This record gives sequence, C-alpha cells and structure tokens, in this order.
Amino acid sequence: MLETLNAIDSFVWGPPLLVLLIGTGLMLTVRLHLLQVFRLPRALKLIFTAKNQGEGDVDSFKALCTALAATVGTGNIVGVATAVHAGGPGAIFWMWMAAFVGMATKYAEGCLAVKYRTVDKNGDIAGGPMYYIENGLGKKYKPLAFLFAFFGVLVAFFGIGTFAQVNSIVEITRLTTSIPVEYTAIVLTILVAAITIGGLQSIARVASKIVPAMAVIYVVSTVAFLVVFADQIPAAVEQIIVSAFTPTAAAGGFLGATVLVAMRNGVARGVFSNESGLGSAPIVAAAAKTKWPAEQGLISMTGTFIDTIIICTLTGLVLVVSGAWMGDVNGAALTNAAFTMAFPTYGSIILCVGLTLFAFTTILGWNYYGERCVEYLVGVKGIMPYRIIFIALVACGAFIKLDVIWVLADIVNGLMAIPNLIALIGLSGVVVAETKKYFAHLKEEEMVVAKDSEEKVPAGH
Repeated sequence: MLETLNAIDSFVWGPPLLVLLIGTGLMLTVRLHLLQVFRLPRALKLIFTAKNQGEGDVDSFKALCTALAATVGTGNIVGVATAVHAGGPGAIFWMWMAAFVGMATKYAEGCLAVKYRTVDKNGDIAGGPMYYIENGLGKKYKPLAFLFAFFGVLVAFFGIGTFAQVNSIVEITRLTTSIPVEYTAIVLTILVAAITIGGLQSIARVASKIVPAMAVIYVVSTVAFLVVFADQIPAAVEQIIVSAFTPTAAAGGFLGATVLVAMRNGVARGVFSNESGLGSAPIVAAAAKTKWPAEQGLISMTGTFIDTIIICTLTGLVLVVSGAWMGDVNGAALTNAAFTMAFPTYGSIILCVGLTLFAFTTILGWNYYGERCVEYLVGVKGIMPYRIIFIALVACGAFIKLDVIWVLADIVNGLMAIPNLIALIGLSGVVVAETKKYFAHLKEEEMVVAKDSEEKVPAGH
C-alpha cells in the first residue's frame, strides 16, 4: 500500500507539476514585469495601511494573518529540515527561487479571488479558485472547480489541515516537556473546537493576535542564534549558493545529493511551506474588505515573502551554520539539535513554543479553507457537519502514526494545485488588466493630491 502511494506521490510531485508550478510563476513574473521586486515596498506598506473599503468579511490585515496562520506551519521548521537533510544546503537556494516566482503566483491568486468572489446563503463571502474557475474561465470548467474543492476538503481533513500538524505538536511537546500524548490531544481538541465553531470572524481574530506574535518570537530567537555564530554566516551563504549548482558530497549522516535532488526538494518543500500555486490562500483573500483586486493581490504576495524569504531562510541558516544538517536526525529533531547548540537550556523550549503555535494556527486556517470548499460542493448546510468531523479528526490525529497519511497528504496537495494553475494560466490576461487598472488609479490619486497641494499654496510664494 505504502509503496504504491509513494510511487503515485513521486509521479504527482514529479517534473511535470514542478515545471507547471515554476512555469506559471515565471510566466506571471514576465507578464507583470517583475512586480514582486518593484512593488514589494508598496505591498509591505499596504499590510498596515490598506484602506479596507469595499465589500468583505474581515480587514486585509486579518485576511493576511489567517492566510499566514495556515501557511506558516510545520513546513517552516520541519519541512526546511527535511529539505536540507535530503537535498543538502543547495535546497535552500531552490526554495528561494520557488518563492521568488511564487510571489507572482500568489499575487495573481489574491487578485482573482477578489475579482470573482460571491456571497453565500448565510451572507458570508465565498471566493477562491473554485469561483474564479467557474466565473472566470466559464461554466464549462465547473468540473475543474469541483475537483479543486473536493481535493481541498481532503487536504483539510487528512493533509496539511489536521494530522501533519497535530502529529508535530504531540511529538515536540512529548520530546521537550514529556507531557503525555492524551493530555496534549485533549487540550488541543478543546481549543480548536472553541475557536473554529465561531467561523471566520473568530478564526481571524485569534490569527491576527497569534500570528504576528509567533513570527516575532521565532525571528528573534533565530536571529539571536545567528548572532552567536555570526562569523560562520558568510561561509554558510556561500555553501548554499555553491551547493545549488554542484553536487553535495556525503558527510556524516548526510548521504550526499545531486543538483536535481537539491532542486526537487527545495522546490517541493518550498511550495509545501508557502503554498503559492496551491490555491489555498486565495480562499481567505477573497474575504478581505477591499475595492481593488490588485490591492489584495499585493497583500497576499507578502505572505510568500514573509513565509519563505524570511522565516524559512532563518531556519535554513540555523541548520547550515550549526552543521546539524550533517547529523543522523531529521525533521523537528534536526532543528532541535541545531537550536540546543546555541542555547543548551532554552533551545528546545523556544522551538517547542514556536512549532506548537505554528502548527496550531495552521489547523485553524485550514479549517476555514476546507469549510469554504464544502460550502461550494454542498451549500451552507454542510458547514456544521464539516466542523464537527474536522474537530473529531484533530482529536484522533494525536494517536495516528501513519506514514500513509503523510504520503496521502502530499498527493492530494499536488492534485489541488493542478486545477488552480490551469485557471491562473487561463486568466493571466485578467490579472494583467486588473494590475494596470489599479496602478493607473494610484497615479490619478497622486496627481489629484499634488494638484490639491499646489492650489493650497497662496499666490506670491
């Protein structure tokens, strides 16, 4: 069974999907004239200064926090460790490349999500790939939209949404504090139930408090670690870049890696971590209060920047600088080994808190994603049964130690990306048009402001 699934997994995440992911990102990067470079300062400013006018359920900041809650998860700690362990330091470079083109993909997703969003029977915003496939590409593509939503529910139930995260929380609390699994599971289930029954408003409220805090805690601790080993950073960066283009020799517990292995691990783990192209983040981007699709696109794009360019890079540097990646351990234990080198007493506690918060918020974000997919498939009547099943699965997740689940998660994840990427390619013209419209509007606004200020200057000055 596992062998068959592994074969399917290698096929799904094989060259075709990776080429489709990177290719879509590259095409959008070219068509949007390197928007992710030239418009990044504006995008980062918008996180805090977006006007939040227009229809929507939550403000842009909360929408970004909910998307980041789902995105910044175990992938940033465990996933990076897995990638470096399998592909060597060069994998980090390919993770950056995937994130660079992924920012254009994420921009397009956010933009289309707002453009084609609708309102469900409960009066809540409904948007995301299934709506831009059906309303953008046209009704004849409805089967594609249906497939996307179906895979989306599976990912929420069995993929990134529950088991992978619950497992990580249980593992790390057991390693660090030796709290019995049962207790962790009970507390986790109660918390998830209390927050998710309230729907998007309560999830967004919690996310906008926890996400900034957890990101700051993790960034500060990793930077503190890198300060301790500051003299080794230049060599580590050089190693990352060199290993991206030359095979990495075996060393210690590390088995060696070719360029292709580094590339595949970097890209696949990068996508798993920042979700660009998966089509998950646009589901919540659609709920943002904004008049301009492109504005939400820019804010969505910062998600990939924060997730991979900042958080994954810090984890990666910690692993390479410490040399822990050459050891025998993998996953959370690998990152743990690196942290305890700099902070023998507190290292594992910092990591435990970080990983628990990252994984916990991912469960919340994916709960909402799955719910919107269920709503698309069966209507609002499916929402409450979905929430109850989701909570039950979180409760079971602690006791399921199955490789099968991880592989399944990976497969459904990949399958979810395919309908979304087809839509992004088909609607890339719409994205370009919306982008032009938005930046033309900004220019007009600037001219009006300039004109007003000129008129205010009294004559004779």
